[in-house]
Amino acid sequence: MTHWVLHVDMDQFLVAVELLRRPELVGLPVVVGGRGDPTERAVVSTASYEARAHGVRSGLALKLAKRRCPEAVFLPVDFPVYEAASARVMATLRATPGAVVEVLGWDEAFVGIEADDPVAAARSIQAAVLAATGLHCSVGIGDTLVRAKIATDFGKPQGTFVLTRDTWMEVMGERPTTALWGVGTRIGARLEAIGIRTVADLAAAEADALVAAFGPATGAHLGRLGRGGGRSRPDDTPWVARAHGRETTYQSDLRTPDEVRAALAELAARVIDDVRKEERMVQRVHLKVRFAPFFTFTKVRKLKEPTWDVEVITQTAHDLYLALDDQRPVRLLGVRGEMVEPEGGY
Repeated sequence: MTHWVLHVDMDQFLVAVELLRRPELVGLPVVVGGRGDPTERAVVSTASYEARAHGVRSGLALKLAKRRCPEAVFLPVDFPVYEAASARVMATLRATPGAVVEVLGWDEAFVGIEADDPVAAARSIQAAVLAATGLHCSVGIGDTLVRAKIATDFGKPQGTFVLTRDTWMEVMGERPTTALWGVGTRIGARLEAIGIRTVADLAAAEADALVAAFGPATGAHLGRLGRGGGRSRPDDTPWVARAHGRETTYQSDLRTPDEVRAALAELAARVIDDVRKEERMVQRVHLKVRFAPFFTFTKVRKLKEPTWDVEVITQTAHDLYLALDDQRPVRLLGVRGEMVEPEGGY
């Protein structure tokens, strides 16, 4: 039998979970995000395929989503329900005989299997997930994690697609580099600046040119991406968090340093609650600030010594904010606590 990588990706996951609770909404444009109020500052977490047909996408402001699709039904995010559904999905994948499961997030995972017929194996997994959860998924099939991940989009929704070394260039060669997993518009623009526009261009690029433009690690990684290379086997080593963060978009802008400090104190307390569960202290504090209308900055500072002290985290974050020396109103704040490494490292 041959080793294959399957990328299992739940279809419109958050919306699909909500539709199980609200079957009367099936077939309607549904948007999950924030508190479900499109008049508030929040973004789309997931949109149904019916809403996506109107240009509603994850990350879009709810107000814009309402403008693009006035008839959409807006629902609030319900984290505990989604976490429970995700746990059932992952348990089903792990129950696949001989499978090695590498979880990527709530709604997706790589599954390593040995199979003569990977399509049949993928369909068996789809059926098992549907029977266990009532939820549909798409499955990308490949000989590397990269190819399996990219294949999934060609099979959505509820389908399968196979992408291997033999078909990589036929399927991907003429596509823009931004079609690759992890290549966004900024990296795509930098690649285009050195004459690399398509996946085929990237696959054929000289290693020295990529290293010169992006550095030894990123340059080599981009070269492998262009060829669809990289790891061929998922890793089921339990994931260990490096940091915990919290952020809030405020319905009314924060306009004074005192308001900002009070908000940072609340975020820092929530971060420390999360960090204490890991039993590892915070060694670096990351601050994210979004000024009105939409200017975002991030800062980081290493602490003199690791701590669980909320006041230290708050003051450090506030000092980072003051160092920006920007008096514009604040619409979003985020605090992230990067923890000391676990014993034995990551």
